[in-house]
Amino acid sequence: MTSIKLRRWQQEIIDEFPSILNLHRRFIVKAPTGAGKTVLASEIIKQFYEGEKVIVLCHRLVLLEQLERALAKEHRVKKLELNHSDPAFANYDVLLSTSTRARDILDEAVEQAKLIIIDEAHRVSPNGTGYKRILECFSEKGRDDAHLLGLTASPERRTADQRDQLSLAFDAIIDGADMDKLFDEGILVRPRYRPHFIHDLELNTIDISSGDFPVAKLAPAIIKSSMISHACSIYLEEREQVKPAPISAWFCPDVTVAETTVEAIEELGISVCLITATTPIKERMQMLSSHAEGKVEAVVSVGVLAEGWDNPHCNIIVHMRPTLSKVLWGQSVGRGLRAAEHKDSCVVIDVSSNWSTFGPVEKLQWSLWSHRGSYLRFKNRFEWIAQQPIDEQTSYYLCDNKLESGLRCSHIYLKDKFSDSGCPVCGSYSAIDIHKEQRMEDSVNDIGLHRLFFERIPAVFDEMNKDIWRTLGRTAWTGAEKDELIFLAFCKAFELVSGQPSSSDSEFWAHTLQGEAAIRHYLVKEKIQIVKSDEFQHAILVDGLMHGRRVRALQSNHGILLCGELFEETSEEELERKYQRALQIVERLTVMGCSAQDNLPYFKAKDVV
Repeated sequence: MTSIKLRRWQQEIIDEFPSILNLHRRFIVKAPTGAGKTVLASEIIKQFYEGEKVIVLCHRLVLLEQLERALAKEHRVKKLELNHSDPAFANYDVLLSTSTRARDILDEAVEQAKLIIIDEAHRVSPNGTGYKRILECFSEKGRDDAHLLGLTASPERRTADQRDQLSLAFDAIIDGADMDKLFDEGILVRPRYRPHFIHDLELNTIDISSGDFPVAKLAPAIIKSSMISHACSIYLEEREQVKPAPISAWFCPDVTVAETTVEAIEELGISVCLITATTPIKERMQMLSSHAEGKVEAVVSVGVLAEGWDNPHCNIIVHMRPTLSKVLWGQSVGRGLRAAEHKDSCVVIDVSSNWSTFGPVEKLQWSLWSHRGSYLRFKNRFEWIAQQPIDEQTSYYLCDNKLESGLRCSHIYLKDKFSDSGCPVCGSYSAIDIHKEQRMEDSVNDIGLHRLFFERIPAVFDEMNKDIWRTLGRTAWTGAEKDELIFLAFCKAFELVSGQPSSSDSEFWAHTLQGEAAIRHYLVKEKIQIVKSDEFQHAILVDGLMHGRRVRALQSNHGILLCGELFEETSEEELERKYQRALQIVERLTVMGCSAQDNLPYFKAKDVV
């Protein structure tokens, strides 16, 4: 067999793999789109599982076919068919399948396999119809020396169901490849963002209780707005700058938006094709082949290219789907970051406000746990900008210049406040300071609250009569109103949660959920109920720290007392870890509530009652 030269990050994982297996039974290797996760999987099988039985799973047929082509070069592979009836691993070592094919044979294979690999592991639903059965079979009947390995660029499932969290399927996340290192090594190209805010796209009135903008409401709003015109206008500018030739992928929310976009692109005289979920596989492959060869410049898609599609020559991504899912944002932009000859970057034209909401894909943060209201903060389409450190020198601006075409420029850019430079796109000086606007609308962001907490707690604690507020603790809880309970819960969580260091996201959440279980135990035991709210507001904690109007003096001082006592005996590093975990806990308590009926994977109220 021909030896493949591994990339540095792949070799590092291979070198560390024995120790990873010793520490974890079920783990995810996180690496960006295009980093080479399939090659890594093949090399792991080759070096550590020669002659052993291995299962490789993914959720889509097109991905299955890609895996089959890649793995068959080095291994004896069999793709499980719908009517497959032969015994598991008959004359082959690596079984490829989706999670729902030939279930009896798949169950039989799980019992024999020493390794199960799941591609696009963020799709794993511990409480769903497909993977749940496989996970249970692995836990109950799998070999004692078997391991479960997930591969994904975005290890997160945002779901309200606490029994459907990714952490229930995997014990740890192994950071495989840092994007900045991959940029420096030339494995990926750096994205160059062109973010624009579409003023006449009305999203505020759309109901997002489902967790995202419903396509049925989103599509008419997009077509009514100037989004498509903006996208085409910006594209005409950028296509002249890319090398060697413009090859683009356009991501749309539904067929009506996609068809309208195709018409607009055709009017520009640019070759274009449309791919949707109903496009026949053979026709789809022909279109993608023409796109890869440069015969078709633009491919417009609806829900089918965000995962499992790769064209290294694609050097422009046009994102036309506003979303509350950073998984969707990260996966789709990642399609354009693969390196190719003469390709030095990828232009990301974002007319959906996803860049200003989530930030650059190379800076996205992922979490193993979420809660039912985790998406609500992304209602603010400038959420990422609002959370950036306040800088006296620079700020993000929104160009307000009206162009000859009748459109506003609406480009978002970072500018030195004291320079005389204008918008880098149109040169106009007419602009809105987004940071300033966000500070006016939002009472405090994460950074402001952090600074206030660490300044205010020791200052007030030093001056208070501690004996008085200590004896009034029970009264503070029983007499507390809704906002006051939230403030007290935050302070109690700060007291109870561990400040021990964590070396991974899974360890962080293990400590956090242990702390959440501890405060839920306290609340249920004391017969204190927290009624769930739609979203958590930092302003409540600010009010409590500042002796404001929403949190009265009794509750404010008792909460500060709980925190302040720890400041005297705890290191700065431990205080910081406790603060970050307590903030996660109080947000979860706010949106999930707490009562004697709690039945969560990590806390059963009936055990306390």
